[in-house]
Amino acid sequence: MNKGVLSGVAAYLIWGFFPIYLKSLQVVPALQIMLHRVVWAFIFVLLLTLLRGKWSQIKDSLRKPRVILTYTLTAVLLSFNWLVYIYGINSGQVVETSLGYFINPLLSVALGVIILRERLRPMQWLPVGLAGLGVLYLTLQYGSLPWIALALAFSFGTYGLIKKIAPLGAVDSLFMETGIIFLPALLYLLFSENQGGGAFGHFGWEITILLVFSGVVTAFPLLLFGRAARSIPLSLLGILQYIAPTVQFLLGIYLYQEPFTLTLLVGFAIIWIALLIFTLEGIFNHRKRIAPSPAL
Repeated sequence: MNKGVLSGVAAYLIWGFFPIYLKSLQVVPALQIMLHRVVWAFIFVLLLTLLRGKWSQIKDSLRKPRVILTYTLTAVLLSFNWLVYIYGINSGQVVETSLGYFINPLLSVALGVIILRERLRPMQWLPVGLAGLGVLYLTLQYGSLPWIALALAFSFGTYGLIKKIAPLGAVDSLFMETGIIFLPALLYLLFSENQGGGAFGHFGWEITILLVFSGVVTAFPLLLFGRAARSIPLSLLGILQYIAPTVQFLLGIYLYQEPFTLTLLVGFAIIWIALLIFTLEGIFNHRKRIAPSPAL
């Protein structure tokens, strides 16, 4: 197993168990948790950058408007994804957050078709259509869109797409992303503290330590993901993506005892079938391409 695959597996396992970490921070507002993740992740990556002696490379990147624009976009997508995810976990909707990341691989395929003008193989249209049918079913049964799931899928799917074609490596790109929103995040946290609404240091030392280490817990899997995204095929990365939502789904059902109704079961089952078809089609096509030609 190569390092790219190991990095991907490790990243998705950490993300899969991340709800346990966030649940321990429930007393802190979701926006402040997200901003603390930004601030402490930036500090962690800054130290890592200085230790690696790569500061000159960062300075060169800061002189390129296209690089700044690219990572401003990924920073906004990442911040939005974090905020929705934290809200979903701490409002007791772990199962729906897992749905977002089950949808994400198929959404990545759809984004490739729409944005990169990629062409789908005939059998790839079936799982994409089935996933859409599953979302439509859940929407009709709920009476509204499963917005948490869709927001997570769209934001992280778009983030992954841009990261695939972005110019910088894992550490440097994360430095840029967190650095771009570091100052606004810090200013808001200081403002909240001045208004008496800050959480840092006001909910006991355990919460304070968890907020500080949220930077490491945030940055480490993102670095692993960035490494995996740049070193293994997107199709393989898509298969590995199932690890995190599967762990989250099991946590929601068995650890946090969230309700899993027949409606949810049917909707999830449609999407799971779509994922199974998508995965098997990808494996079959890959084996077909690498199979040796018959001797003449």
